[in-house]
Amino acid sequence: MIDVCLLGTGGMMPLPYRALTSLMIRYNGMSVLVDCGEGTQTSIRQQGWSVKPIDVICFTHFHADHISGLPGLLLTLGNAERTEPVTMIGPKRLEKVVNSLRVIAPELPFEIKFIELEKDEESFVINGLRIKAFKVNHNVTCYGYSMELDRAGKFNPDKAKEQSIPLQLWGRLQKGETIQEGDRIYTPDMVMGKPRKGIKLTYCTDTRPTDSIVKNAVSSDLFICEGMYGEKEKESKAKENKHMMFYEAADIAKKADVAELWLTHFSPSLARPQDYKEVAGNIFPCTVIPKDRRTTTLVFKED
Repeated sequence: MIDVCLLGTGGMMPLPYRALTSLMIRYNGMSVLVDCGEGTQTSIRQQGWSVKPIDVICFTHFHADHISGLPGLLLTLGNAERTEPVTMIGPKRLEKVVNSLRVIAPELPFEIKFIELEKDEESFVINGLRIKAFKVNHNVTCYGYSMELDRAGKFNPDKAKEQSIPLQLWGRLQKGETIQEGDRIYTPDMVMGKPRKGIKLTYCTDTRPTDSIVKNAVSSDLFICEGMYGEKEKESKAKENKHMMFYEAADIAKKADVAELWLTHFSPSLARPQDYKEVAGNIFPCTVIPKDRRTTTLVFKED
């Protein structure tokens, strides 16, 4: 189970009615934050969630509307008496950029661990959550992220009995453990079925459409994607500044066969993005035009 909150839906600058785009998920006692623009802390507080369990912060890129809220967040984490390390993932030069921002947050009671992305795709497993970063196409180096929870196959007690596997070993095998008892070795595949579909969330913003997005969003339970403009007349501006139109995000969602699309990172000039829902909905019917702090819980599907 993963709790998901789209903390803000705005791009470029915060507005009285729209915070800057950032994403927060909660899983197994930890939280992961993707981007931290100005005012991110306010959105977290309004949602009623806490910053203290944030173990991982992922950055798509280093434009101000995606990172300028970080110094304040770090100070709040320090004031919350956090001592556990915080892992930060982002493009090359991440450590230099963060340390520059830390001029106003120089002393913290916890360590920051940096993972700088250099390849087109890189994956990490943190506390059982698989995080994959993939390069997209903006006017600076920018990455999207997929987050996945794998799900083991079903335990088959009949197979265990047929192979005379001792009852006291069943639970350990279900947890993925390989066990040696005397001359015999027991492995999980002896009693487990094929892996089942897990949970997958994909998030990307500030980019033109790319094959890498389609590839990495395939079969996502939730796909959160930039839709900076809904108006057809803004298409040339989107291409020039390397942003995405509503219909382009919907086309990616359709090609990737995702379950649901949430658009985000709306232009400040787009006062009523819901007026353009049909632009995306006609291509991908399961399109949502979310407001700030839209929340859902992703769960394993029933077999």
